[in-house]
Amino acid sequence: MSSAAPSDPSRLADQMAEVLRAALQPTALEVIDESAAHAGHAGANGTGWGTHFRVRIASPLFAQRSRVARHRLVYDALQKFIDQGVHAIAIETL
Repeated sequence: MSSAAPSDPSRLADQMAEVLRAALQPTALEVIDESAAHAGHAGANGTGWGTHFRVRIASPLFAQRSRVARHRLVYDALQKFIDQGVHAIAIETL
């Protein structure tokens, strides 16, 4: 992990991607900060970053797992970010 704080707007998506790579060995991965599109919504922090993310991910660990189980793997890997203020994660398993 990098030494940048998880709240650093230029690094949060990158840090989330690093954690997902380590936990799920993805074959495809995209972490997109969509917070600006959620300004004024529940969980928005007024900065336009760091609260709402979209994760597109494919992983061999998803084989033979239900959609719910795949999403649980992603949420479990990202729990520390949720605990630190990430409000929403839209997950697309590929």
